[in-house]
Amino acid sequence: MARARNPLRRILKLLLALVVGFYALVALSILMLRWVSPVTTAVQLERHVQSWSQPGLYHKEYTFVPMSQIAPVLQHAVVAAEDARFFQHNGFDWVEVEIAVNERKEKGRRRGASTITQQLVKNLFLTTSSTWVRKGVETTLVPVTEFLLPKSRILELYLNVIEWGPGIYGAEAAARHYYRIPARRLSRQQALDLATVIPSPLRRKPGRWAEYAEIIAGRMAQMGW
Repeated sequence: MARARNPLRRILKLLLALVVGFYALVALSILMLRWVSPVTTAVQLERHVQSWSQPGLYHKEYTFVPMSQIAPVLQHAVVAAEDARFFQHNGFDWVEVEIAVNERKEKGRRRGASTITQQLVKNLFLTTSSTWVRKGVETTLVPVTEFLLPKSRILELYLNVIEWGPGIYGAEAAARHYYRIPARRLSRQQALDLATVIPSPLRRKPGRWAEYAEIIAGRMAQMGW
């Protein structure tokens, strides 16, 4: 019996070592992101691999810039659109989670409740898949990210790595791709239009979601922006 259990124990020990190693490596990576800007992300690599089986040439546009080089109006528009309580919560917005659960029960409608921190973790280390495994790993990494990084750095990283179109990553690349200007020169309307793209960046284009842009503008006004 002892012999029969040994292989299982070795497998369990190996799995445990892999899990611990993964989290240690990710935690170290998150800590380094306080000072070092990412060269690439898991989602960027995922899109590159996906392009191998898709027609057309994949061209990556990605330039990391400091927060001072991103127009404040875009910072405000993105927070208002994606995570209005970003500066109040610790990685999870339980108010939005409750609203999403109630809407699912009452109307059968799926409603996202991911915070900026959750989306950042997904972009940096995971994939766009909707599996329970990915969500579980994401959930465990969010508190680590909130503990190791200040809110300002989380937002800076987020604005620089999220998708704004096929192959377009970050505010600087988006501003130059759509408007031929740097991110620091974006107007209020351009910022609002870019914020409308974030929920579905591979399908949406700025300027085509006027009603949603008005909703974001209203939220910004309520927040004093």
